[in-house]
Amino acid sequence: MKQDERLVFLIRQLIAEQPRYKDISVPDNIHDRKKLLRALMNVRRSEYIDDAFLKVQDEYLKEEIEEKGVTEITSLAPVEEGIYIWQGDITTLKCDAIVNAANSGMTGCYAPCHACIDNCIHTYAGIQLRLSCADIMKKQGYEEPTGQAKITPAYNLPCKYVIHTVGPIVYGEVTKEDSRLLASCYRSCIELAKENALKNIAFCCISTGEFHFPNDPAAQIAVQTVRRYKGDIEVIFNVFKDVDYKIYKELLG
Repeated sequence: MKQDERLVFLIRQLIAEQPRYKDISVPDNIHDRKKLLRALMNVRRSEYIDDAFLKVQDEYLKEEIEEKGVTEITSLAPVEEGIYIWQGDITTLKCDAIVNAANSGMTGCYAPCHACIDNCIHTYAGIQLRLSCADIMKKQGYEEPTGQAKITPAYNLPCKYVIHTVGPIVYGEVTKEDSRLLASCYRSCIELAKENALKNIAFCCISTGEFHFPNDPAAQIAVQTVRRYKGDIEVIFNVFKDVDYKIYKELLG
């Protein structure tokens, strides 16, 4: 199959799963087709799907990521020993693990085509990631506490693993407990990386954006905690916005 044929196949398979989607037609242009596929993947619950779908999905996603361009950690220059700053799309970073800013349900963002990192990671990893997370949560039996972390395979992403952590949601002023919990996210992820003998880990800006933790204090907590606990693990601070890049550059020199 060519890439557009894969795209149409995946859309039709997901539409066929749900009788309520029977009136949805495949759009004519590529942009709308990609948007529809992402939306269908985002809203899909953690249910079994056959190997034929997964084979085509995996081929499609890997080609999409290659087209976006993969960045190897070996191509980055450290800003201090064992610490890097990298501005870009975390779903294209090839390293041992990337960190996902998850919600307490831990099975991804269900809002169609939402711009949050949770949505992006689940989209490009493939539907296997939601299934894996759902299995973890079923065995756990309760929502993921803030400040802790879980690890899963990365499936179609260039990295090997995804480490999922739930950051604090800030309502109004940042409290001491908010700061403690955010530091716990970074520490928990690093500890999990050490337990799994990982050499490097890329952190997104946990709790900023949708969870309303102000960027400056969030970055200060991130840098302080990483410096204290990282040990021999290499840490990449992944930023997407210019404002966060500037903050981390000032903090790290």
